[in-house]
Amino acid sequence: MSGPQTNFSRYVALGDSQTEGVGDGDDATGLRGWADRFAERVARQNPGLQYANLAVRGRLAGQVRAEQLAPALALKPDLASVVAGVNDLLRPRFDADEVAGELEAMFAALTAEGARVITLTFPDVTRIMPLARPLGGRITLLNARIREAAGRHGVTVAEMNHHAVATDPRLWSEDRLHASPLGHARIAAAMAYALGVPGSDDSWARPVMPPHRPVPGLRGGLVELRWAGSFLGPWLVRRLRGRSSGDGRSAKRPELALVQV
Repeated sequence: MSGPQTNFSRYVALGDSQTEGVGDGDDATGLRGWADRFAERVARQNPGLQYANLAVRGRLAGQVRAEQLAPALALKPDLASVVAGVNDLLRPRFDADEVAGELEAMFAALTAEGARVITLTFPDVTRIMPLARPLGGRITLLNARIREAAGRHGVTVAEMNHHAVATDPRLWSEDRLHASPLGHARIAAAMAYALGVPGSDDSWARPVMPPHRPVPGLRGGLVELRWAGSFLGPWLVRRLRGRSSGDGRSAKRPELALVQV
């Protein structure tokens, strides 16, 4: 059998805030994010790689499919990433089969056009957000559905869920919803390793040193209260008002452009 495909000329990323790059840079100076970092890794082996990023923060899986799939197909990618579903997980009405169905529809459409597609499983965020513990079962169920859908279409899966480092708080921003620059770098490395990009290895899965030490006792409780007031509260207010962080936003990189490395 031949080895894994590693020669690409057009990479298109579909998704929500993580793929857009929230947590790695800012709106004033520009967002980088794991998809940009991953594109750079692929471009080192594929000079001339062109890359588009259609992701928009706040989007549900169904919105990603409705808004991004057709433009992605029009760009004729030979490599595509599809990462969505976290925003669905956080909604009161969550249906793992429905969300996975939206992802699978994108897997099917992209692979049918000859693209190599890559996705990931989600880490158990309840380990860094104790208040989100009721979501633990949802994460497990959605990850199982993602693996099944990916298997049916030959989609590569980066297994973030299998490694404890994915829930190290240092890989997450203050809001605990978006990866930090270190987290985005680890995701990019995980994707490159799963895809078999030459020069990649499993070092992304190794623990961050020195080991993280949780804030103990009362101080830890105060940290949780501050987080709830600063991030959880405003997020809930937006939900109650029917608003999204992505309202009025468009993709940061809607057209293919050369990757600079």
